[in-house]
Formats: sequence, structure tokens, C-alpha cells
Amino acid sequence: MRPPHTRDRLRLTVLSLPPLALLAAAAWFGRSVRPGADDWCFLPAVRDGGIAGLIGQFYFEDNGRVANALLVGAYATFQVPGHQWFGLVTGALTLAVFRAVTVLALRRAGLTVPRGLPLLVAAMATVLFLFATPNTYKTFYWPAASVSHTMPPVLACAALLPFLAARSRRGRGVALAVVAFAGLAIGTLSEETAVVVAVLLATALLLSLRGAAGPARTFLRRWCAAGMAGVGAGAVVLVTSPGSQHRRERFGAGTASMVAPESLAASLRGFGEIVLTVVTTWPYVGALAVGVLLGLLCRTPDGNTPRPPVGRPLTACAGVAAFLVSGYVCTVIAHPVFQDRVSAPSAARLWNDYLLLFVALLIGAGALLGLAAGRQARTATGLLRAVCAVLCVVACVGPAVGLLDLDAELRARAVKWDAQDRRLREGAGAGAEVLPYERLVISQMLEPFSRRGRSYWPGECVADYYRIDRVTDATRKAPRP
Repeated sequence: MRPPHTRDRLRLTVLSLPPLALLAAAAWFGRSVRPGADDWCFLPAVRDGGIAGLIGQFYFEDNGRVANALLVGAYATFQVPGHQWFGLVTGALTLAVFRAVTVLALRRAGLTVPRGLPLLVAAMATVLFLFATPNTYKTFYWPAASVSHTMPPVLACAALLPFLAARSRRGRGVALAVVAFAGLAIGTLSEETAVVVAVLLATALLLSLRGAAGPARTFLRRWCAAGMAGVGAGAVVLVTSPGSQHRRERFGAGTASMVAPESLAASLRGFGEIVLTVVTTWPYVGALAVGVLLGLLCRTPDGNTPRPPVGRPLTACAGVAAFLVSGYVCTVIAHPVFQDRVSAPSAARLWNDYLLLFVALLIGAGALLGLAAGRQARTATGLLRAVCAVLCVVACVGPAVGLLDLDAELRARAVKWDAQDRRLREGAGAGAEVLPYERLVISQMLEPFSRRGRSYWPGECVADYYRIDRVTDATRKAPRP
């Protein structure tokens, strides 16, 4: 007969298979991804000017996001294959970061769990963060959106690792340097994620002031201060850049327009609609369920069920407040550009900057419930574990169905895209300067000749990519000579 810890390990390994299989399938489906929207502009820019040229374009002309340009250039260097491999690389990175954070956080808290539980927690968090969204294509498969809104929260989580692992004076120094550099990078990577990080660091700093000072609290305060300083420095670099000024002028997204009463009220309505959409998205119950499992199965080094941490109501309220405040500020920042579409599924990628915090809060709330249940209702923990295991599996069903439908759309678009790509390359090679282009829309992505042909963007970039002067709408007949 197997000992209890061996049985738990086997069960957790089996329970990890559905989310891991979902992540693997999503990465495999990425082979059918083809460029669109902003990608058309990045590809020729990197091809002709390299990553340095794209960084200069972002800083001086587009938006001032220097770190964003660096990451865009990293995948655009490989042209179309860079888009196809992007999902695999970022999915694996997200899973690895979440698992490492889970392991180190438990170790820092002095808790032990069955082997396989950190992987289950990380896999569920990854799947829900990437695939429970209303628009998985723009969250996971569209590299331009992922670099701006999906990967920044993950990279911010990665900055936690040196802090959680620090045990010596040298380790603490490394953690301070890493968080300062990460804050600087995030400040020039994504304005919205920078807001979320700044709010969370300020919240942690305020909570640390409650207790008596000690080495751990002093280190936490210094770490938060270093991170906030880095984010602030990055924000200054971005806001003062010529590219950011040009973008604000182009969209009328200055400070005055953001804080105008009508804009603040519209942002509040939009954020309310976003919150309603998120809290009624049923697959997120998987985050709560895996958190309960975490609370039920964690133990102190002597094998006892740990007590719930002191001050948990205040910490929980502070976490919820940080989510609401940062989410609303992010909506205020995005509203001048997206207007009423800020709460639409087509703009759901903008929510990702604070959705990871929502998933983490659900897992944390579940863990507290699991700790309480483990101490007060030990006879029912077996049934509770079974219910949570079922919920974890069921939570993967919705995203799985959506991914299968999206895969069919991806493959259909890839066939048409490849055929058009050959036609345009052959036409350009034959010396043509103007060629017809067929719109290939997926997941509400922008294509040339949108708005019934009134909008040409990104037609200029398509023409640059194929080294021709202009593309025309293939659905309209050419005028007679």
C-alpha cells in the first residue's frame, strides 16, 4: 500500500495533466499564427533597421516604450517564424515563473507541500490567465499585444524571485538591484503594468509599517522603495520621450483629457463593466479551487496544519483594493484612446495588466479557505479535495473549447495568408508597384481597408513589407483605363 504522500503526489500529477495539455495544445496551434495589424509595421522596420532601429522609432516617433521595442524586435527578428514560436516560448516562460514563485513563496513561509502541487498551481494560474480571457488571440497569439499587456505582469512576477530567495546580505543586494532594474524596464514596457506594480508596491510598503521594525521588514521596505524608484524612473523616461508626446497628440490622450470629469466617469462605467465580465467568467473558479487544495495540503515542517496568517483580513482587503484601484487607473489611461470600446472583448488584452492580480487573489483566498477548513473540518477534507479536483478539471473545459474553435480559424487564415503571401511576393518580384490585398481578419484584428474601405492602415506597412508602393482593396474592382 502506498504511503499518503505518494498517493497525493500521483493524484496531483494526474490533476496537472489537463491544464498542461491545454497549454501544450495552445502552443502547438501557434504554428498557424500569421502577422496582422501592428505586426505588418514591425516586420519591415526590424528587417531594414534592426532592433536598434525599432528602439529609435519607438522612442522618437511611436510611443516611447524602449523596453517594449526591445522585446518586439526580439521576436520580429525571426519574421514569421517568430510569431509562430511566440506562444510556445511565452507559455513556457509563464509556467516556469509561476511555478518558481509558488515554490519560493512556500519555502519562504516555512511550509511544505506534496511534490507536484506547485506545478498544479502554476499550470492552473497560467491557463486561466492566458485562456479564460474573452479574446485569447490578442492575449496569447498576437505578439504585439502580449508584449504590451500579457508578458509585463509575468516579468514583474519574475522580479519577485530574487526577493523570495534572498537569505544573505549579498542576496538581498541582488534582489534590490533586480527589482530596481525590473521597475525601470516595466516603466518603459507598459504604462498599465507600471501602474499595477506601483500600486502593489505602495500597498506592501504601507502594510509593512504596521508591525515592529526588524531585518525582514526593513528589507521589504527597501525592496518596495527600490521597485517604486525604478518604476518612477522608467515612467519619466517614457513620458518625456518624443514618441510618447507624439502618441498623446495623435490620440488626444493628454493628462487633461484623462482627468476630465466626463472621462473619469466613463472610465468608471467601463471598469465596472470589465469587473462584471471578469467575476462572471466561470472558469476562474479553478483558481479558487486550486487555492483551496493548496491550503488543505500545505504543512509546517513538523507535519501540522499551519494556522492562517495573522492580519489576513486586512491583507485581503488591501489586495482587493489594490486590484480595484490599479484596474480603474489602467482604464483611465486607456479610455482616451479606446473610448467606450475599453470594456469590449476586442480590447480585453488591456485587462491583462491587472487580471493576473485577480487570479492571484483568488488563489490566495482559496488558500486561506483551505487552511481554515483543514483545521476546523478535518473529517470533510477528503470530500473537499475531491470537489476542488473536479472544479480544476472543469475549469479547463471552457478554455479548451474556445481554443479548438480558434485553432480552426487560425488554420483557415494561415492557408489564405500563405497563398496571398506567395502572390504578393511573385508580383513584387515581377516589378509590380501596386498589388491587390485581401483582408484576412481574425479575432477583430485590424486589417487594411477596414471601416468599409475608408481606413488604409496598416496598408502602408504591408506595402513596405513586400517592397511595393501601395496595396489596393482586392474586393473592389479596378477602374477601367
